[in-house]
Amino acid sequence: MEAIETCCFMNLEVDFSTSNGLKQEKQLSASQRRYYSFCRRKSFAAFVALKKKECPENGTTSWHCCGLTFIEHAVIHQHVAKTHNSEIQQLTQATYEHLLSQLEKDTETQQLKGQKAEAVDIAVWLPDISHISEGELKNGPGKVLLYYCYCEVDDPYAVCAWQEALCEKLHLTGKVRVAAEGINGTVGGTSVATDLYINAMLSHPLFKMEKEDFKTSDGGAECFRGLKVGVFKEIVPMGVDPDVVSYQLAGVHLEPEEFHREVETLLAKGDLCNDTILLDCRNFYESKIGQFTQCLAPNIRKFSYFPDYVDQNLELFKDKKVLMYCTGGIRCERGSAYLRSKDVCKEIYQLKGGIHKYLERFPEGFYRGKLFVFDERYTISSNSDIISDCRYCGCPWDQYELCSTRFCCQLVLSCPGCRREGHTACCPTCQSKGQAQSKVTSDTPHHKEECDCTETRARIPQDI
Repeated sequence: MEAIETCCFMNLEVDFSTSNGLKQEKQLSASQRRYYSFCRRKSFAAFVALKKKECPENGTTSWHCCGLTFIEHAVIHQHVAKTHNSEIQQLTQATYEHLLSQLEKDTETQQLKGQKAEAVDIAVWLPDISHISEGELKNGPGKVLLYYCYCEVDDPYAVCAWQEALCEKLHLTGKVRVAAEGINGTVGGTSVATDLYINAMLSHPLFKMEKEDFKTSDGGAECFRGLKVGVFKEIVPMGVDPDVVSYQLAGVHLEPEEFHREVETLLAKGDLCNDTILLDCRNFYESKIGQFTQCLAPNIRKFSYFPDYVDQNLELFKDKKVLMYCTGGIRCERGSAYLRSKDVCKEIYQLKGGIHKYLERFPEGFYRGKLFVFDERYTISSNSDIISDCRYCGCPWDQYELCSTRFCCQLVLSCPGCRREGHTACCPTCQSKGQAQSKVTSDTPHHKEECDCTETRARIPQDI
């Protein structure tokens, strides 16, 4: 989530009167470091973009800098980082100063929006729980809910305030994104609390939802580290303005039974079927541990890369019938809309309710392996298939753990035997960094971790 969209920067005070201009990043507060880091990433990307040259004749891309020509994205990044650090620092400082200036102008607007949200009587949308004990809300069997609703939200900040109050009242944890285009959330708590949450959502006049719109799985409040509720530009971060590509352009929704029949027909044709693509629009680490048989699973790291993947592989989709799926359906709403906007496919369909709803109906169907979920559980399952391997010994394994290297956010598949031998990092580079990091102090600035996993994977794969 881009924190830049949701946070109010009322207390950012940076001393630009020093001889060095901007204070060193390690002297900034945690929130200031995040925003400074954001400006540095943007400045770095802008610098690299200035060196980019495209050749329409043969469709190649290269970068030219310091009299050298680079044909690999990772290599030009390494060159800029090593050779042009001072220029990047200057650009970052200028960008950061501009950001602070812009935030000062936006402060009054943010305050007015906050006052407007407070003026709305959100109490009328909160359920009466006077007949329910605190123990029933905190203790007992639990569930995790997954849902979304596209609709026109005139006052996202009021909805955000209501959601925060509702979740806190019911002792729910999780993540909720609110935008002018709707709401997207996953929350966990006791069965009593999650049922009350569903009823509150169904009774709200803004959301025309049904109980079937909520996907449930075993879990609880412990599945999340806390509660995060915010207002964003998109309820699922694809990186494309909803006003430019709206969810209303989405493909045809297929019920799980209909989707099952389509996949069955596709598989029956085998290699003779060259006019249909079964497209997984999730991230690579999700499809790695579970996917539909004979699908196309792009090797992308996050959904915001999906538009670029489509753009660079348009020929792949030309005159094809596309069957799309994702975890709960929301990424297909925007993903299918973006693909439709390119006007190259013959037909575009999407699985209504996503894999979650499909597995409720077909636990032993054509989806094999685990279903990745974005909480502390990492996966849920309906069948016993293991389709992935341990990163180190190659034995069947599909239980993710975070890389043990400090600041690395990559997930690693390392079986118990390999973990006992010390193989707890995502790659050899991170593994070797592990020993050195034992000497790192707690006040060392947080830098984005780079390793074999990030450097060797193409940002946008070519699947044509």
